[in-house]
Amino acid sequence: MKISKIERQRLLKETIEATPFITDEDLAEKFAVSIQTIRLDRMGLAIPELRERIKSVAADEWNETVKALPLNEVIGEIIDLELDNRAISILDIKEEHAFSRNKIARGHHLFAQANSLAVAVINDELALTAKSEIKFTRQVKTGERVVAKAFVDDLADKGLTTIQVNSFVDSEKVFTGLFHMYRTSDTEGDIGYEDNH
Repeated sequence: MKISKIERQRLLKETIEATPFITDEDLAEKFAVSIQTIRLDRMGLAIPELRERIKSVAADEWNETVKALPLNEVIGEIIDLELDNRAISILDIKEEHAFSRNKIARGHHLFAQANSLAVAVINDELALTAKSEIKFTRQVKTGERVVAKAFVDDLADKGLTTIQVNSFVDSEKVFTGLFHMYRTSDTEGDIGYEDNH
């Protein structure tokens, strides 16, 4: 059943307020209209696009929370964070992230998303990757959204904080990584590391 433009816009606003990270594509499907119609509705309601909504929430909630690196150095957009416990980020794969020939995302972008999330979740001024064990479980293509979920496994395993990061496209796992992170509160002295943040 088709609804009026006024009613659609009212419901659109309510939907975005309830689920601020919903995409225009999902909204178009929900209201059975084109993506262009959703974009016009958003513009008419002065509702920013998804990326800007995410940035706004991140700036408000986590800019002062993340300690180990500036928020703008996190690869992807943080949408959830509890220091020394868990964090979630999203990365929309665009043409610049992929090989031009086959539209497959370059692996270092998925690694960078996971690694920077592992750094961001650390509740310390300094966090360095001492060692990582990673596995790519399926190719990711241009246009897909990667959701990385980090969980702190152990706060002081042999002087290192261990963080598990799993990345998904929809519900399918595409990357998994175990990051052993040096932090200033874990131990003192020099340590070898792979990636300096």
